[in-house]
Order: sequence, then C-alpha cells, then structure tokens
Amino acid sequence: MAILQSNYIPWKGYFEMINMVDEFVLYDCVQYTKNDWRNRNQIKTPSGVAWLTIPCRFESMNQKINETKVSDKLWASKHFKTITQNYSKAKHFKEYAPIFEKLYKELADEELLSNINYKFLIAINDILGIKTKISKCEDFNLIEGQTSRLVQICKDAKATHYLSGPSAKDYLDEKLFEDENIKVEWMDYSGYSEYEQMYPPFVHGVSVIDLIFNEGSSATKFMKSFKETK
Repeated sequence: MAILQSNYIPWKGYFEMINMVDEFVLYDCVQYTKNDWRNRNQIKTPSGVAWLTIPCRFESMNQKINETKVSDKLWASKHFKTITQNYSKAKHFKEYAPIFEKLYKELADEELLSNINYKFLIAINDILGIKTKISKCEDFNLIEGQTSRLVQICKDAKATHYLSGPSAKDYLDEKLFEDENIKVEWMDYSGYSEYEQMYPPFVHGVSVIDLIFNEGSSATKFMKSFKETK
C-alpha cells in the first residue's frame, strides 16, 4: 500500500509508486500547501521547463487539499492550449491529445482541486495500463498522529507492506508499523533511462504527459516497475 497527497498531472515516479502497490490512497485530508505539486506541474518547452498551475483559493492556514477550490475556470482551456503549443509536434501527440482535450473540457467547471487531480490520475493510469485500486483517505478511520494515522489506514486496508517516498524518512516512525507487522519499504527514484524527449537538455522530473506524448505505448518501458510482474 502507498498513501500520498494528490498531485496535478504528476511525474512518472508518482505513477511508478502507484504501479508498485495493490492499493493507493489519495491522502487529501491534510493541509493544503501553496506553491507545491498539489496544483501545478512542469512541462518541456523550447525555452526550457515551464509551470502549468491551477489557480486556487487559499482561504485558511488549516485548509485541506480536499477543501481547496479553483479560483479561475479558464485554467483548463489555457492549460490545454499551452500543452498543444509545446507538444503538437511530439511523435504521439495526435494519438493521445483527444483524451486530454476531453478531460480538460469536462473539468473546466469542476470546483475542487482534489477531484481534478483524481480524474487525471485515473485517466493516466488507464493510458499506462495501471490496475491498482485507488482509494481516498475519506474512506478510512482517520485517527490523530502523523504516523499513527498512516498505520491505521494500512490496518483498515489489511496491508502487509507500506511503500513510502524517501522524503518521509525525516518523520516516519517505522517502529509503529513494525508493531503492527507492517513492513516499510522506500521508493527509489534513481536509475531511470532517458527517452526521446523534445527540447534538450533531458529532464526527468516533468509531468508524465511528456513521456506519454513522446513515447506513446512504449512509455512504460522507461518506468522501472513495469519490467517486473506485479
């Protein structure tokens, strides 16, 4: 199992984590942070890396991700226009552009950021052939305690393993997992192969749509976990 906040059109490593577990929980019942990956991500352009940002209302320091609302309905059309301008000449753009165009049109009136991220995640999972069960934190018994809450979610899901991003090493109390016979494992984002990316130099950390538009159905050949049987 993995538990992570939703991101807007995340990079390939995010989907790598999803593919490596049986259940992935969107942890959007925690504090929304400005200038983070929740509402933005990067794409390649002829002049370098550029941000695509969903404008959101920041109403309170206690505001949760699943409470965060979009502040400008024009974001969707602007984002797809920018994507088209920069990827129209990509090898597989024409094949996958209709999927994203439809999504952006459908989500133009969506108020909640969390729902937007969820629907993009589901669509991209489908493109990549990821079959992992996607749940939301609201589906679980949310107790107090930073690590205790994660452990409880794993227990509720009857998970035996918990896969975490490396940045959590600073705060995760592994002993709480061990006490419940849940093994903690850590993501390794190193060792990715470069693919045929437009606009050199190569950048690994951009949105996964870059990989999809450039490599199409071969995208998963550049994602390590797909070389193994789940």
